[in-house]
Amino acid sequence: MARTKEFDQEAILDKAVALFWYKGYNASSMQDVVDALGLSRSSIYDTFGDKHKLYIAALERYRAQAAGGLIDMVNQSKNTMTSLEEIFKMLVHDSFTDKLPRGCFMVNSTVELAPHDEEIDKIVRENMQDIEDAFFKLIVKGQESGEISKDKNPRAVARFLFNTISGLRVAAKSGVTQEIYNDIVSIALAGIK
Repeated sequence: MARTKEFDQEAILDKAVALFWYKGYNASSMQDVVDALGLSRSSIYDTFGDKHKLYIAALERYRAQAAGGLIDMVNQSKNTMTSLEEIFKMLVHDSFTDKLPRGCFMVNSTVELAPHDEEIDKIVRENMQDIEDAFFKLIVKGQESGEISKDKNPRAVARFLFNTISGLRVAAKSGVTQEIYNDIVSIALAGIK
């Protein structure tokens, strides 16, 4: 008779996200995975497959939570500039409440693995497109309401916003100050009106 799994897979994936987000894929040994997840190797392999498959599952979970949350904020937006300010405030808060600067798990994956791993590259590109599309809709909404000038290309502004957020996440890993963050956010928001 087959044994039933006696653990919450989502909670385990959250632990995997935390490990890989902090250490990256290459620096995380299988023993690190076992220790972080609190499962035996056989349970990990039976449930998730190898380390690579676990990483992909963790990255997809992060994507659903992080990008999904941002997309929900955009879709529920009543005011474009207020929503953008809230997104940047959330980003600054996340970046400065971590004891150890981790940046963004998706950005870290882009740098570490996407150039050499087709599956990771596909996830990263789809995530980028989803966020860009959400920003595009938000900018169009802002142009229709008069908050943002119609002389700006909404697709270009959406790409600029995505790139600004990605850059801020990279900067977070290097330990920049909140003053630097605030300067970048201020110029970014002023530049899109």
